[in-house]
Amino acid sequence: MIQHVLIVPVLLPLLLACSCMLAGDRVWLKRLLVLVGNTLLAAVTVVLVWWAESDMIWSYMAGSWPAPFGIALVLDRLSALMLLTTALLSCLCFVYAWVRDWDLRGRHFHSLWLLQMMGLNGAFLTGDLFNLFVFFEVMLAASYGLLLHGDGEHRIGRGFAYVTINLLGSALFLIAASLFYGVLGSLNLADLARRIVVVDESRWMLIRVAGMLLFVVFALKAALAPMQLWLSGTYESASGPVAALFAVMTKVGVYAMFRVYTLLFGVEAGPLANLLSPWLVPLALLTLLLGALAVLGGRNLRAIAGGLVVGSVGTLLIGLVLGNQAGLAAALFYLPHSTWVAALFYLAADWFQTGRGTVGDALVPAPRVPHAALAGAGFLLAGMMAAGLPPFAGFLSKAWLLSAVGPESRGWIWGGVLVASLLTLIGLVRAGSVLFWKTTDDTMIHRDGRLVMAEWLPMGVLLVLLVALTVGAGAIGDYCLRTADQLLQPALYWRALGLEGGVANGS
Repeated sequence: MIQHVLIVPVLLPLLLACSCMLAGDRVWLKRLLVLVGNTLLAAVTVVLVWWAESDMIWSYMAGSWPAPFGIALVLDRLSALMLLTTALLSCLCFVYAWVRDWDLRGRHFHSLWLLQMMGLNGAFLTGDLFNLFVFFEVMLAASYGLLLHGDGEHRIGRGFAYVTINLLGSALFLIAASLFYGVLGSLNLADLARRIVVVDESRWMLIRVAGMLLFVVFALKAALAPMQLWLSGTYESASGPVAALFAVMTKVGVYAMFRVYTLLFGVEAGPLANLLSPWLVPLALLTLLLGALAVLGGRNLRAIAGGLVVGSVGTLLIGLVLGNQAGLAAALFYLPHSTWVAALFYLAADWFQTGRGTVGDALVPAPRVPHAALAGAGFLLAGMMAAGLPPFAGFLSKAWLLSAVGPESRGWIWGGVLVASLLTLIGLVRAGSVLFWKTTDDTMIHRDGRLVMAEWLPMGVLLVLLVALTVGAGAIGDYCLRTADQLLQPALYWRALGLEGGVANGS
């Protein structure tokens, strides 16, 4: 019976989204439904992480259809980590949206928020390629509405480009899935993994093409260079809490790479193993450096947050391409840190837009913000975390990642990570000096102190979560090591679905 809990992260937001539609104009009820839903999701994901701690991979087969024929939801350590990271972020971002009344500027904000959570959670839990596509589309369809929330010509323009890019990605995803099905006769990820091991040599090229098409799709979702150009402007045009929630959307692309390329093209895939190795190191380093340059040259706080998102993708994928347990674990340890710190900067940018008058979050002199000393201390702490300074989790994860680099690529990767960290630090110092020191003599904007404190609450909790990653680094690092060990043993995944052995000729 306990396996039925696996469908709760997908089913609960769907049911609550429908309830919000039926609530009509009763905003208090919609807010309550989303808040209760987010709280319940956070509680359920804590339970799922506890289950994953047992080292057992849990599966739920919809309609009791056996693998590989039925719709499978699979919980392992990686999916549990992603669910918890997302649930906590969603809860805090929605509280901020409530306090700032962002949720009142569009009629269907609450339903779209919940559908976004459904798509995210489904993508982390699904055990087959087609349903990964389906949950991608649910997530993206909801994000289109959330991006346009609040109206505005700039949002419509950016939204059109965002929709166009993602429709192209969806078309490529369908082509890749069709190739996998045509060559291997299955879309279940566990079944694909065991079929690839024994596939006939004449089919290797088609599988490589399908794998590279999937890589393009995931790279587009993750904003991997050179396909990162859409991200900064798109996220800048979104409202603050929506942009903060979107910080985890690029991690869906990263998650998909970790899942698919360790499972299908991992060490047990024979001649098809390590499909991405020749491509991923230079692309990851380029992404990391471009993200750092975006932070260095950002003209406003939103652009800096976008640079942090892009740079984090490069760091995470370096861990993937290293292909060893320590590298994967370091990247997984960095994943919640980088997601929450980028979200924190998007929320801070939204707050500065109100606190600095007409100049908003632009890096130009402006009147002093309310409670400048306390705000400055929070910004300093967040900046240290984002730049990867000790003793915080960003520093620990990067140091762990660099220690996992082999001698053959140590120069390039060490140089790229260290230079990017330095550029990020300079960019954040520049931003802080403008925001808090280069103030004008104009009259300071007065705001209700209780409202300011309410706006700071979700940002303060995010800071606490980031500090908790540092305090609990030992236990969390151990969890990440065991997660990496699971990823490097794809046979564990297919056995969890009751699939054993190979399939002759991939048929």
